[in-house]
Amino acid sequence: MTTPYDEFALDSSDPAYAGQAVYTPGTLRAYDTLVVRLSNSLVWRCPARRILSQYDRHLTGSHLDVGPGTGYYLDRCRFPDSAPRLTLLDANPGVLRFAGHRLRRYRPALRAADVLKPVDLPRASFRSVALSYLLHCLPGDGIAAKAVVFDHLIPLVEPGGVLFGTTILTGGVRHNRLGRTLLTVYNRKGIFANLSDDLDGLERALDSRFSRYELHVSGAVGLFTGWVG
Repeated sequence: MTTPYDEFALDSSDPAYAGQAVYTPGTLRAYDTLVVRLSNSLVWRCPARRILSQYDRHLTGSHLDVGPGTGYYLDRCRFPDSAPRLTLLDANPGVLRFAGHRLRRYRPALRAADVLKPVDLPRASFRSVALSYLLHCLPGDGIAAKAVVFDHLIPLVEPGGVLFGTTILTGGVRHNRLGRTLLTVYNRKGIFANLSDDLDGLERALDSRFSRYELHVSGAVGLFTGWVG
């Protein structure tokens, strides 16, 4: 279910807690520099401009962003109109507060929910849905377990609409030494849960759910797009 974000609290017993709780106000203030600009380019080798380009290609005027982070990409992308209907969804109220303030010119709706569970939003109510750098933070033994997220989000997309996103993979991609080190550290701390996430698993998940999809690799990152029939 979705909940007004200011009434939602993180559950410390939830397996996803560590991956959610790390996004404190201090972390969010540093995120654009440390993750978007430095880690994306030097560690995961998928420059932010590549992800921004994905937004520019697929974003619509009726958009749901799941796990918006700081709102970096939505702040810089090109919406097809000046007054989009934008909804932000995350399990961390602090993330929603931060990104919602940054994107306040669009007056986004803020919704708190765990996407590993069914999402209580109207069916076929969005033309585009994005989940950028989300899957690798979710608990689950590989993409097959996490792909239930697709099952919960696809019904929210209008026929002919699109679901797109990015995720850091471990198998089927190449990591540099720093990347391998950070994978170990982040998984040990519970910030990531992607040691079993691989490119083949992601492709199988897309192929079984979308009649048409694209999957590309940039460094250690899978960029995916699926069209809803």
